[in-house]
Amino acid sequence: MSEKIPVGISACLLGEAVRFDGGHKRFTFAVEELTPWVRFEPVCPEMAIGLPVPRPALRLVKQDDGQIALRYSDKRQGDLTADMHAFSLKRTAQFAHLCGYIVCAKSPSCGMERVRVYEPDENNSRKAGRGIYTGILMNAMPWLPVEEDGRLHDPHIRENFVERIYALHELNQLRQQGLTRGALMAYHSRYKLLLLAHSQPDYRELGRFVAAMHEWSQLEDFFVEYRQRLMDLLSHQATRRNHTNVLMHVQGYFRPHLNPRQRHELTSLIERYRQGTQPLLAPVTLLKHYMSEFPDAYLAGQRYFDLWPEALRLRYGH
Repeated sequence: MSEKIPVGISACLLGEAVRFDGGHKRFTFAVEELTPWVRFEPVCPEMAIGLPVPRPALRLVKQDDGQIALRYSDKRQGDLTADMHAFSLKRTAQFAHLCGYIVCAKSPSCGMERVRVYEPDENNSRKAGRGIYTGILMNAMPWLPVEEDGRLHDPHIRENFVERIYALHELNQLRQQGLTRGALMAYHSRYKLLLLAHSQPDYRELGRFVAAMHEWSQLEDFFVEYRQRLMDLLSHQATRRNHTNVLMHVQGYFRPHLNPRQRHELTSLIERYRQGTQPLLAPVTLLKHYMSEFPDAYLAGQRYFDLWPEALRLRYGH
């Protein structure tokens, strides 16, 4: 997967001076670390509906009928809800090619969660909303990996997001090349160990779904359902326990080839990862060494070992 991955992003996170106060919220991880691998498509919904820079701050306001409106925070006249809805529906309809989206936290247009929602004519608020633009985006494309800048400071959330955009990118490329049952089966096979690390019950359920692919008369319909199920599964963060089970499973491939000292070393390293005294990268690196010494076609194709560029330095902190 040499081509850059298309990912949407709030324009302010790329350092564009589009915020209400004329500033930005440059997100270092996106600008400096992801940019070599990702082709960002920036959007500022507030500027897109014609608002200037600088401009009055906006807020979400709960209406008497329970609906959420987009208003000016200084209580001047003007309801921007319809304009934001119309733009969001039109823009998100052009995003079928995207493999992920990074939105600006707390924004009444772009925030993903815990956006303040104000009571009518009061300053009381609850952190219970979602930005209008992001809400429409997530409803229109429920399979799309969406994260906000604040959450991506967490190394586990960051790894999960990168994992999902790479998995979706490969799946989208498969579709562009022309869907076949064989290609979809091969794709699913390459992701088996990775899926096991996220959820063993969901992995087994998805396996049964793939095994019944022949029952679908339209392969495109199967693809759409498979994409949703796959991305739902991957959205559950992988756990230390599940990673340990995967590592022990892979260890079994090498037992016939290793001497007692090597077997003990590998077992000990996996156990230290399980106990939390070693990062996931440690046993994975040793297993990759044995994969080069004792090649196995199945393991060599597993995305569990080589899904993203090493330069992103993921799995260091697990």
